[in-house]
Amino acid sequence: MDVYNVTADAETFTANAYLAVGEQTTLVDAGAMEGVVDVVASHVDDLDAVVLTHQHGDHVAELDAVVEAFEPDVYAYADHPLRTHAIADGDTVAVGDEDCEVIYTPGHADDHVSLVGPASLFSGDLVVHDDGAFEYGSFGRTDRPGQSRERLIESIRHLLDRLPESVEHMYAGHGSVFHGDVRDVVETALERAEKREPKYPD
Repeated sequence: MDVYNVTADAETFTANAYLAVGEQTTLVDAGAMEGVVDVVASHVDDLDAVVLTHQHGDHVAELDAVVEAFEPDVYAYADHPLRTHAIADGDTVAVGDEDCEVIYTPGHADDHVSLVGPASLFSGDLVVHDDGAFEYGSFGRTDRPGQSRERLIESIRHLLDRLPESVEHMYAGHGSVFHGDVRDVVETALERAEKREPKYPD
C-alpha cells in the first residue's frame, strides 16, 4: 500500500494528512494546508473516503475543499456537518488496502480515534515518532482546556493492548513517518507521558 503525506510541503502549520492508495483510496485527516486538493489530485483521480482522527482545526480545515472536489464518504467519531458515517470503538474501516480497527483514544481530544491495521498505525495526535519535544516516542499535548493527561495515558495503554505485533508503519499527525518497531516507539511515548511532566515546559 502506498501512503503519501500530502501536506509534507506545507509552509504553514498543519497536521499531516495521509493519502493511502489502494482498494479504498482514503485520506486520513484533511489537514490545514491550502492546496491539499491539488496534491491529492496529483496522485489519484478519485478519493473514496476521508477518515478523521479528530476534529482539531489543523486536521480538518481543508475538509470542505476535499469533499467538494472528490465527494468522498467521511468517517468521524464526533458529529460533523460533512460526516456520512459515524465510527465507534471496535469498528472496522478500510484505509487503502488495510482493514483498520477503530480504537477510541481520548485525552488530546474528546473525539480522538486511532486506526490500527495489520501493518500500519494511523495514530493522529495520540503518539508520534518525533515532534520537536521528544525524539523516538512523543505524545499529544494535554495542557489546553478539555484535554487530559490521565485520559491520554489510559488511551496509549489501551492502544498497546490492541496493537498487533505485525504493525511496522506509524503515520502520526505530526512529525515524521516511522518504519520499524512501532510498539517500542509507543511504549517509549507511554513512559514519557506517565512521568506527568509538562511536554512544553516554560
